[in-house]
Amino acid sequence: MSCRLRRVVIGRISLLLVFCGLLTACGGHQKSVYRPDSTTKRSVGQKPYTVNGERYEPLSSHEGFVQSGIASWYGSDFHGKTTSNGERYDMHAMTAAHKTLPLGVYVKVRHRDNGREAVVRINDRGPFVAGRIIDLSYSAARDIGIVDSGTGPVTLQALGYLDQTATGRTAYRAPASYDRGSFGIQVGAFSRLENARRLADEIKRRYGVSSISESVVKGARYYRVRAGNYTSLKEAEQVRERSPDRVIAAGFVVALD
Repeated sequence: MSCRLRRVVIGRISLLLVFCGLLTACGGHQKSVYRPDSTTKRSVGQKPYTVNGERYEPLSSHEGFVQSGIASWYGSDFHGKTTSNGERYDMHAMTAAHKTLPLGVYVKVRHRDNGREAVVRINDRGPFVAGRIIDLSYSAARDIGIVDSGTGPVTLQALGYLDQTATGRTAYRAPASYDRGSFGIQVGAFSRLENARRLADEIKRRYGVSSISESVVKGARYYRVRAGNYTSLKEAEQVRERSPDRVIAAGFVVALD
């Protein structure tokens, strides 16, 4: 491929990334299963990192995960559709979509302007829009006061899995680490499979690993291209942040299937 042609292809890919980001606030419903490794220890003193201009602030302890950014919500258009953990989305339940947190983890969401809070369970993946860190159900969005505005500034605190053994109180059990799992860098979303395959082949040729995830958003089918397969969220973020490749640098980290 000539240098001039490569620049044209990259330019078109960048436009597609922006266009697809505007199309969907929630990242579809690919089936994702997180299997925590109980033997893995989270490194003490893990440094904060930045994704799409938003600061992620993991705690130095394995007991939590803190993140600040923009929350959005999704409602009737997705009501009854399958979420990433196989459940049917219920807009009246207290659930949410997150790009990387383990499915089944409970998260406290606090609106940074009005102080209102809600506790939600992560059962879906998304939102695949730059700058947004969580997609809330309608009920959760109503509780913190962002239904009318559509979005709002929030801080997330991961609480862990619900502890079914606790009696007379609500308690949570944290996984061994929020940093361990399977993560990739999403670099494109296409409505045509052949376009996704073309980019995936190019990514694989240059970086060794690529994958395509199929999802349906508001009745439209999308094929999302991911680069790499990392066992650490922090490692995946560092690769994205330090990459001289504009396609990789413009992407964002997601939990892989």
